[in-house]
Amino acid sequence: MSGAGAGQPPPIRLTVNGAPVEVRAPGSTTLATVLREQLDLRATKIACERGECGACTVLVGGRPTMACVTPAALVREPVETLEAVADEVTDLRAEFADRGAFQCGFCTPGQLVHGAALTRRADELRESGDLQERVRTELSGNICRCTGYQAITQAVCAVIARRATRMPEGAR
Repeated sequence: MSGAGAGQPPPIRLTVNGAPVEVRAPGSTTLATVLREQLDLRATKIACERGECGACTVLVGGRPTMACVTPAALVREPVETLEAVADEVTDLRAEFADRGAFQCGFCTPGQLVHGAALTRRADELRESGDLQERVRTELSGNICRCTGYQAITQAVCAVIARRATRMPEGAR
């Protein structure tokens, strides 16, 4: 008999926030459920459970991914949650606060994780033309019913612009 044991699902091996982890869950268990219930990473919110709102956004292989509809057993690339990118987005959190982009806060973890992915692609986004329109389009999968997106978009654009001016010329 295999190491899974009678009636036990096979192990799911993931790399989460830089650490290898192994969990046991049925094959249909979502990444969001594994993160929250088995790994106690509570910043990932579960709201719509249909991949429509973005509250559950995490990075899988560096790409924003809706964890509520992603089967954990199918994840092969490293997963980053807000807990992992929190230090990276300190300036983005400050911009959110300064611009009133924090309202009820439910969408905020997904917005910040998605913002981290966007700031990592800052050069590409700046070169694409209208930065604000591009950021707005990129964030469109993260629903915010409170702010109207303007403050969130402005915060991400401000951080992208500020980081660009801080980088040494040879580092770009």
